[in-house]
Amino acid sequence: MPKSSSKLPPMSAVRVFEAAARHQSFTRAAEELGMTQAAVSYQIKMLEDRVGAPLFVRMPRQVMLTARGQQLAPAVTEAFDALRAAFASVEEMVQSVLSITTLSTFASNWLIPRLGRFQQIFPNIAVQISVAQNVVDLGQSEFDLGIRSGDGEWPGLEAYPLFPNHFTPVCSPDLIRDVELKEPADILKFPIISPSDPWWKDWFTAAGMPDVDLSRRLDNSLGVQQFEGMAAMAGQGFALINPFFFPADLAAGRLVQPFDVMGTTSRGYWLVYPKKRKRSPKIEAFRDWILSEVAGDAEKGTIAAHIKTGT
Repeated sequence: MPKSSSKLPPMSAVRVFEAAARHQSFTRAAEELGMTQAAVSYQIKMLEDRVGAPLFVRMPRQVMLTARGQQLAPAVTEAFDALRAAFASVEEMVQSVLSITTLSTFASNWLIPRLGRFQQIFPNIAVQISVAQNVVDLGQSEFDLGIRSGDGEWPGLEAYPLFPNHFTPVCSPDLIRDVELKEPADILKFPIISPSDPWWKDWFTAAGMPDVDLSRRLDNSLGVQQFEGMAAMAGQGFALINPFFFPADLAAGRLVQPFDVMGTTSRGYWLVYPKKRKRSPKIEAFRDWILSEVAGDAEKGTIAAHIKTGT
């Protein structure tokens, strides 16, 4: 006996059959699927040729399933119901979970303390955060959006500026309690955290000391600004930090800024996401929220208030 084919018929024809069987009408199936009635008839005929038996009885104003059609219809409908449920579940999860790739210090010192406000406004959006130092290809990943440091020019991505990359030396008040710092050169009397960081040279240049050489310093590099700020608070030396990330520590006096000289680079912090996802409701919600948070900080002077020495 010849073996029956294990290959499925074309899914386009099966989809048309499911709609026509459910409606008992080629016309209504055509309306649902956005096809012409002639196209529906063609797909049904192609499926009948494949099965080797009529699936519908054609009458002047309606169609009815044949015995073979009645045998096939429940299984096909059940399969399509399962597919609809699966896709609906995935779509619901996609729209209710927001995945963010971000930098460590931005996440710990700025974003996470504020996320409660976002989730109060959007309680049906769950936020998942992944910290990565390497740049993630958002176009080829499952992340919805990212926080990046750079110049804002990334092909294929929408980019919104958050705040600039400023930096200044800070330390624990205990470190300089019995010392009077008169000029930036006095910082060199103390341990320097992450002296190989090129930002130090930029800052000393901004302070009028372009020839400062830290290459002979013990390179106790911590790699992450969050850790460097913590080391400074622990009295281990001077660290370069962006005041945007440490407003509470500066306000409470856990960190002090002896000099008002600020270094800066062209690499600011940006919210980015693929252009092809710019209509996503959850991405639009997060974008509008984070931009309002940044604007609120600027209006309240949260950062500027702590840039002056000793405040």
